[in-house]
Amino acid sequence: MRVLAAVLLLLAALPARAEEVVMGLSQSNVSITTDFDGSDILIFGAVKREVAIQEEPPLQVIVTVEGPLEPVTVWRKARKLGIWVNAEAVDVDSAPGFYAVATSALWAESISAVEDLRHKVSIPRAIRSVGAPMEIMDSEAFTEALIRVRERQGLYRVEEESVELRESTLFDTSISMPANISEGRYLSRVFLTRAGKVVSVHESEIQVGKVGLERWLFTLSRQMPLVYGLLSLAIAALAGWGASALFRAIRSG
Repeated sequence: MRVLAAVLLLLAALPARAEEVVMGLSQSNVSITTDFDGSDILIFGAVKREVAIQEEPPLQVIVTVEGPLEPVTVWRKARKLGIWVNAEAVDVDSAPGFYAVATSALWAESISAVEDLRHKVSIPRAIRSVGAPMEIMDSEAFTEALIRVRERQGLYRVEEESVELRESTLFDTSISMPANISEGRYLSRVFLTRAGKVVSVHESEIQVGKVGLERWLFTLSRQMPLVYGLLSLAIAALAGWGASALFRAIRSG
């Protein structure tokens, strides 16, 4: 009921248009603590219209959540003298640290290739890689490798037919953010499409950041790396001494 009430409030605040999407988030801030094991973000919304619902072509909804962009160097290994070593590399100009896509229908029914290229909705389109060494003829393979690695890490994923769309008006879905996400500004987008064409877009931000002891240690490691290193060594030595003392006490007992 609270989600429905929030949607109605969002609808009331919109100016009148032929068909427009409005969205809300269950939370706009995610705190990374020492025991952080991931977070689920509920994304919900509605379509505001000033005309009757158009039955054909059917309305579809695509939801994306994109993490901070960062440059990445992707290496390809080769076997030399019986040892696997880094042989070739491609610098990816920018790739999101996290990217999730949820759709109300199958991908092919949700958006056309032209609209995907224009709005950079799919994972490959969200990655920007324009420069590769001339001797590398298959630079696309490096981008595909990056996607596979981050899919295994739970950082990239596509969940087709996971957006629940009711009466072509109300929608909701849940996006799971794993424990290994990085902090920064995350962008959530909702696309309304018909016949593969985008008819409305809405964006909202999610802030992800470290808090408490996690924030203090992170700041210390960046601003005072020497102190952070010495502190880490002291903690490791203290832990080793404590374990040794406990072992001796158990043996003598």
